[in-house]
Amino acid sequence: MMINSRLSLPVWRRASMAVTLFLCGSGATIAFAQGSVDGFIDTLSRAEAATTARRWTDAAPLWQKVVQTNPVNAVFAFQLANSLYRAKDYRDAIPAYEKALELRAGFPSNMAYNIACAYALLGEKEKAMQWLERSFEMGFRNLEHARVDSDLVSLHGDPRFQRIVGLPDVSKMSREEGWRADLALLAREVKRKGYAEGVYRALSKQDFDASVRKLDDAIPRLSDGQVVVEIMKLLRLVGDGHTGILRPPAQAEYAKALPLQFYLFKEGLFIIGADPKYKELLGARVVRFGDHSVDEVMRALDPVINRDNEIWPTQVAPYRIRSLPLMAALGVTSDIRKISLAIVSASGLERSVTVEADASNPDIWNEFPKSWLTYAATLPGPLPLYLKNTTSNYWFEYDPANKVVYFQFNRVLNDPGEALAAFSERLFRFINEHDVSKLVIDMRWNNGGNTFLIPPLLNRIIRSDKVDEPGRLFVIIGRRTFSAAQNAATYFERYTNAIFVGEPTGSSPNMVGDETPFTLPYSKIVANVSDLYWQSAWPQDHRTWIAPRIYLPPTFAAYRANRDPALEAILAYRGQP
Repeated sequence: MMINSRLSLPVWRRASMAVTLFLCGSGATIAFAQGSVDGFIDTLSRAEAATTARRWTDAAPLWQKVVQTNPVNAVFAFQLANSLYRAKDYRDAIPAYEKALELRAGFPSNMAYNIACAYALLGEKEKAMQWLERSFEMGFRNLEHARVDSDLVSLHGDPRFQRIVGLPDVSKMSREEGWRADLALLAREVKRKGYAEGVYRALSKQDFDASVRKLDDAIPRLSDGQVVVEIMKLLRLVGDGHTGILRPPAQAEYAKALPLQFYLFKEGLFIIGADPKYKELLGARVVRFGDHSVDEVMRALDPVINRDNEIWPTQVAPYRIRSLPLMAALGVTSDIRKISLAIVSASGLERSVTVEADASNPDIWNEFPKSWLTYAATLPGPLPLYLKNTTSNYWFEYDPANKVVYFQFNRVLNDPGEALAAFSERLFRFINEHDVSKLVIDMRWNNGGNTFLIPPLLNRIIRSDKVDEPGRLFVIIGRRTFSAAQNAATYFERYTNAIFVGEPTGSSPNMVGDETPFTLPYSKIVANVSDLYWQSAWPQDHRTWIAPRIYLPPTFAAYRANRDPALEAILAYRGQP
């Protein structure tokens, strides 16, 4: 079964007059007096309470009464179907899901999928298979869930099920057959599930199919690493920042990565973090990577970095460069075990060093290894606020001398100890109780999460006359501001008086995004094909990013001096937009 977690019940207001409901096509008009409305609201409240308590046998008849009174509300239709299903009344759940599908509740493909599950649990395999096929034709999103859903276990032995969910028996396939099976599934998912207006943005459907055929023909002549690179290039052509490979093949060699963290400043590529055994490299500028200049390496990486705009690769490339198997497949190096770097040390000394790759930390995208050192921590003086605590989802600090609240917003995810909504209430309670002249929201490290968590924070900002004024609300953005963080920044721009500082965001105000990862059966590559269009800005907004009013791209000079020019500019800001 697949639940639409994003369906929410509306907030009902008690009506003060009679309500008339017109049933389209029935010719009937039902007039409700105040007492009838009160009775309906009471039934609805009890249905919601029973659902919250997961008392499904109580909830189902209550939702039945709700739907009888209001048959036009998609959420109510879904709640009835869900309650019947949970109460194991699969026969009655089917027409209820059909009604929810007719009303376009949640993801319509989920309604079709749930009907397939109901038929499967009733033992009616042919109808179950037909509805499962239909749900996938409608763009059913979660391939991984369908593969393991116990409600469909009666279908697992049917070859049609294996085909629909993309689970061929790769154990009997040759290498070429396995890679071709993966490629065929990937191409199918792009065409089946990819957002309609985004999939062929950079190329036509015919060109996409031709690219797939070309890669299929080339597989026998390519190494495994080269096949991975060609798949990355293929997905790059789809044209959005979320579609791509999330994890490489499962083989151990693909986990080899340099125990260094790189960052691309205005002055060049620098080493800002390292395993303690390479601490002497902290603060060094990389001049050459093997036999190639940094510019040459960036050009080699460009075709395998999916994006919404052209600043995003400056965020991603310094992480991709750590993978020596990827660099080898791109032809940058021939050795996946070590690389020679030509550097200029923090003291100005030019030299060459050999760095060995290991498999201890292949992915440092969201979690900096606890045992590693940062260059900033070795510098004299206190860390600037923007580097003080980048691992917490959100936190704030008050500067009484400047009457500024600095709020670092690093993830659009609930913290286990305090949900974002509760944090937002605490933040604005503090603002209301203290002498605050400016609120700074720093989103430089925020690469996303769950957009549906943003409204409570946005609402608190909008309701605050104290800070939602020109010159009092500031948002620091950057190349890593992406996905749900991009949506948050777009909402702040659209609905508040925020002044943006920093550099452009890593995504676009309106974008194709979201992730429902799936595993390719032969290589075990984890891939994603985006299928949602987020129109968070106006429909006429075709910008590639949100640009700051005050443009301050990161410089190594400021980083080395433990300065934050963005916050300094905000503290000094006295003008009115």
